[in-house]
Formats: sequence, structure tokens, C-alpha cells
Amino acid sequence: MSLAISAEPAPLTVNLDGVVRVGGTRVTLDTVITVFKQGSTAEEIVYRYPSLRLGDVYASIAFYLNHQEDVEAYLKQRQQQAQEIRQRNEARFDPQGLRDRLLARRVEQQG
Repeated sequence: MSLAISAEPAPLTVNLDGVVRVGGTRVTLDTVITVFKQGSTAEEIVYRYPSLRLGDVYASIAFYLNHQEDVEAYLKQRQQQAQEIRQRNEARFDPQGLRDRLLARRVEQQG
């Protein structure tokens, strides 16, 4: 019996927004790599995100380790996008006094 060895593509897909997802799930590559860099094992990652398959997590980590510079650039870009979105939302919806406004609205609705 001989073992057939073939390369499998990384279980990563890019959606229309440019977000990389793992193994056909909604879990992002950002999430998997962030918790991996925090010291989580592949098994721990699957435990935290049960929609993932263990082989897909290992393959995603391997992809990261083999393409670390490119993935780090992608992660940095995603962090910048998140910061820009956060700033736009804070400009549109002033977070100062939000709790007070919500409580006042509740009192108006109850009274």
C-alpha cells in the first residue's frame, strides 16, 4: 500500500468585503490567528469556536506560519479598517451621555 501525497489548498475563503473566513464558517482568519498568537492551541481554538474543524484550524495556522508577512499585513489592514469604522460610528452616535439618553427614553416610555 502506498500513501498518495497531495497538497490541499488552505481552507480559507474571501468574502465580498475582503474578509478571510476559515473552513466555510463565519469565523475569521483574524480571530483564529489572534487567539493562536495569544497562546491557544488548535484544539482550544476549536473548543472556543465549535463550527471550526480541527484540520482547518491547523491548516490556517500553517498558512499563517508560511505566509506570516502577508497575513500580518492583512491583519494590520483589518485593524485600521475597524478603527476607521469605530471612529465614524462614534462621530455619528456620540457615546458621551448615551446611558443617560437611554435611561431618559425609558422613563418617557414608562411614564
